[in-house]
Amino acid sequence: MNKTNRKGRPEKALPPILVMEDEARRLSALASSTAVLFPRVAHFLAHEIERATVVADNCDLPGVVRMGSQVRYCDDKTGEIRDVVLVYPHEADITLKRVSVLTPVGAALIGLSVGQAIEFRTQGHNKRSLSVLGVSD
Repeated sequence: MNKTNRKGRPEKALPPILVMEDEARRLSALASSTAVLFPRVAHFLAHEIERATVVADNCDLPGVVRMGSQVRYCDDKTGEIRDVVLVYPHEADITLKRVSVLTPVGAALIGLSVGQAIEFRTQGHNKRSLSVLGVSD
């Protein structure tokens, strides 16, 4: 059964995602500890971790976005292609293309595989869609 948004329009189904056990634990704690300061993105990150398939830390996950992964993605609206590294907030530095997992883009990317796309809302409440083109460690 398809979900609908507040305007009665069908919402796109979220793609399946994979997260390693230790990262899931750390990201859940991060979302909980920042919920007061950054409620929207912390809730989004928590939701992503809750719906993820959690796998053992020793699993090999080629092509899956993990913490520390270099990710090439396409903004599906503008067609712009970006290369970023997904990091924890204290490591973020946009001048070095290090994007925090505690941003809408970072939370959207975690656990996606090459070829998957996800639609989400930005802090300005706009819809955005990204497609993962490549992932390397």
